[in-house]
Amino acid sequence: MTKSDKSAKAGLMERLRQGSVICAEGYLFECERRGYLQAGAFVPEVVVEHPEVITELHREFVHAGSDIVEAFSYYGHRETLRIIGKEHLLEPLNKNALEIARQVADETGTLVAGDLSNTNLFTDDPGSHKTVRGMFDEQLAWAVEAGADLLIGETFSYLGEALIAVEAMRATGLPTVVTMVFHQEDTTRDGFSATETAKRLEDAGADVVGLNCGRGPRTMLPLLKEVRDAVKCEVAALPVPYRTTQEQPTMQSLRDPNTDIRPFPTALDPFVCTRYEIADFTRDAHELGVRYLGVCCGAGPHHIRSMAEALGRKPAASRYSPDMSKHAFMGTDPTLKKENRDYAERL
Repeated sequence: MTKSDKSAKAGLMERLRQGSVICAEGYLFECERRGYLQAGAFVPEVVVEHPEVITELHREFVHAGSDIVEAFSYYGHRETLRIIGKEHLLEPLNKNALEIARQVADETGTLVAGDLSNTNLFTDDPGSHKTVRGMFDEQLAWAVEAGADLLIGETFSYLGEALIAVEAMRATGLPTVVTMVFHQEDTTRDGFSATETAKRLEDAGADVVGLNCGRGPRTMLPLLKEVRDAVKCEVAALPVPYRTTQEQPTMQSLRDPNTDIRPFPTALDPFVCTRYEIADFTRDAHELGVRYLGVCCGAGPHHIRSMAEALGRKPAASRYSPDMSKHAFMGTDPTLKKENRDYAERL
């Protein structure tokens, strides 16, 4: 993409004014499933060790309908790297993640997002606030240097930490998206409701506020309605693709009665939503007035394609959307053998 092509590319807010925007998340779980990332630490060393894996995954998500290539720097901050003794990877990890995202975005005409995430350091201590802000600022400097089109701050469970992220992101002048995770309680860890949280984030200057991670479609929707009713700005919704319930509202709280293994994070397979459930969520959220949509931890490209198609789109991957009329046994061709039709009915 040439410089003039890039300058002519519609930005986030323009795209939201024109319609909906899809952002694929979920890189941690997908890379772990593929054998390139360790569950537990969940540090995205893959962008340094196997950049080709991330390049291809970005392409697959865009092929499926994502409008945004989110640099895979989630948990790529100083604290998580310190815990595993690899703080020296901080700069190359972030720069590689951004460079890979920029490459794919330039190929496809999509937007590049720099990414901030929860630091797990935030407390009531003002000293922690200064440390958190410093961590955000160093990651944001690399995002700006790489030419990010927007910034995402995600998976915050403390409103206080999210507000620090918004302040830091706004200082760059780039569009800002900030999403919160609500766990078992319907409040943040510092005691704010979804309504109050959304209002405070909007007042702080976030362009898009909303929810991501933790909750599946069924248990995110009620909180999502509260957020949509509370603010005038654009709203984001990026659930995990798991069948959470009122009794088990998050992927962390899910329990499988058939096994003693704790499902989160590596045995969630029995709870995975179908593409059709993601389509239903997309239509329900869109009806509420939510226009920034995506899927978080556990997402596969088929979920993103289903989301895009539920919005009336036909991404490149729609060429391969299911058409069972062509099936050798279950199809509608009148020349199909009767024996195969009868067998399909028994199946």
